Amino acid sequence: MTKGTMADRWTGDAGAEMSDTPTAPAPTPIITPAPIITEEPDTVPVSDDGDHDRFAHIVRKDDQMKGYVMGEAVTALCGKVWVPSRDPDRYPVCPACKEALAQIRAAGGN
Repeated sequence: MTKGTMADRWTGDAGAEMSDTPTAPAPTPIITPAPIITEEPDTVPVSDDGDHDRFAHIVRKDDQMKGYVMGEAVTALCGKVWVPSRDPDRYPVCPACKEALAQIRAAGGN
């Protein structure tokens, strides 16, 4: 029987010799820079529905119905193109549309 303790017999370390092969060095930890935190600038509060800069625009009745029913884009007298989806009675009339309508009526148009 070999010399050694009872624990050596179970682990297989009895009489083990050190190896002459070099061991690999421990890996170098990867160091990453800390994230840069910037504060957001103060924002100007806006009304709840975001309608503070909206106007009721003037469009042809046929176009208005196509916009509301079919979801098609319409063109106002002032040149704005959009798909109507809100109640125009909630907003003031667009000054550019008012002026364009006045010019059409003064010229004898519809």
